[in-house]
Amino acid sequence: MLFNSIAFGVFLPIVFILYWILQKGPLRLHNFFLIVASYSFYAYWDYRFLSLVIISSIVCYLSGLWIAKTEDQSRRKTLLIVSLVINLGILGFFKYYNFFITSFSELLKSIGINSSMSTLQLILPLGISFYTFKVITYTVDIYRREMEPTKDVVAFFAFVSFFPTMIAGPIDRACNLLPQFLKKRVFSDPEARDGIRQILNGFVKKMVIADNLIPYTDSIFEKYWQYDGLTLIIGAFFFAIQIYCDFSGYSDIAIGTARLLGFKVMRNFNYPYFSRDIAEFWRRWHISLSTWFRDYLYVPLCGRKPSKWKKARNIIITFSICGLWHGHNWTFVAWGTLIGLYYLPMILTRTRRYIGTAGKGRKLPSLREAGAMLGTFLMLLPAWIFFKSRTIGDAFSYIARIFSNPYIPEIPFSQFVLMLIVSGILLLFEWIQREKKYILQIGQLPVVARWSIYYLCVVAILVFGANKSSNFIYAQF
Repeated sequence: MLFNSIAFGVFLPIVFILYWILQKGPLRLHNFFLIVASYSFYAYWDYRFLSLVIISSIVCYLSGLWIAKTEDQSRRKTLLIVSLVINLGILGFFKYYNFFITSFSELLKSIGINSSMSTLQLILPLGISFYTFKVITYTVDIYRREMEPTKDVVAFFAFVSFFPTMIAGPIDRACNLLPQFLKKRVFSDPEARDGIRQILNGFVKKMVIADNLIPYTDSIFEKYWQYDGLTLIIGAFFFAIQIYCDFSGYSDIAIGTARLLGFKVMRNFNYPYFSRDIAEFWRRWHISLSTWFRDYLYVPLCGRKPSKWKKARNIIITFSICGLWHGHNWTFVAWGTLIGLYYLPMILTRTRRYIGTAGKGRKLPSLREAGAMLGTFLMLLPAWIFFKSRTIGDAFSYIARIFSNPYIPEIPFSQFVLMLIVSGILLLFEWIQREKKYILQIGQLPVVARWSIYYLCVVAILVFGANKSSNFIYAQF
């Protein structure tokens, strides 16, 4: 079940009402209801893959208990490795088996060897990358002695399958989210209202902006050889806005839904296109994933007191693997590697990084900040071209055509004006609200102004998004 479906529009109110009715009962019953709701949410897509969720839950629950129970370091490490192999093995098989078989066969063919290896008709289980990374935080943190395992199996299964974050995150850490299942949740009217506002904020981003950019980005990227450089730049810009609104919209809906149920889930986006360097961008974009790779891959690779060259090597490795996590296509690896390369000057020259919010306390950024934000955004456009393209060759050809055919007068640019204006309005409102958690956090406005904005958002969703909503991009990862 996806958030932008009629089924979810029926599902959420029913779950919300029953959930808070059961709040007066035992905590275990409250959590068990969440498991039933979450499994129903997932089974609506395909009930067969619930078995994978259950296997991951059992493996990590037992691994956590066994790791904590023993003081023998080699045994602790063995148990951790077994848990990681099972979880990453399931993820790798379903997500990458066909990819690596196909890539290896093509490699053999390129050197004159015919391979008889065949692919399998595998379906990628929805959300497998997200819930796998979530359970890994549990066993690794226990192994590091950073948290104690829970003996409450119902709470743990509810944590793993928590439906707001199950399909596409945020990938909240066990140390943050799991304790919230171990205590009574109390309904808070202000929190619920704020959750509804954030859900509305997410639907506007997804259905009004992201979905209406799809026809433009799909057409331009699929037939890039027919367009001039200016159109291709517009296509890359539109995709940058589309993927941001699509994914941050999903995160807003997930976080808002969790708040309706009394949970606080970590923030996943923090106005990333106002970043002044690539490091700040990754502190603001898909925060739950970028911090996951930092803490569970990059830092362990670096070890204690790493040299700047070791840091440089490991940042390339980390972002290349991050790219591969996004999908079974070498374009994602190229995207991740390019992001890693962007980091190198900062690491090798020990450049001081930006902290805080751009233009904090001011209406406008300084000229230096504006230049840094523009430069960072322009650096990201080639990366998004690799992310969107079907092949690495297409990405290079797309970029090359920007410079080889910069302008063709016959192309009617009037077709792009409306969505350029909409994208500009989005960025303007984000700049105004950049010190808030999301754009519609407008509790300080007069009642009439607030409700006028809410109604305008609902009308925009019904008029511009109701009949053409598409799947969320990150649900496929």
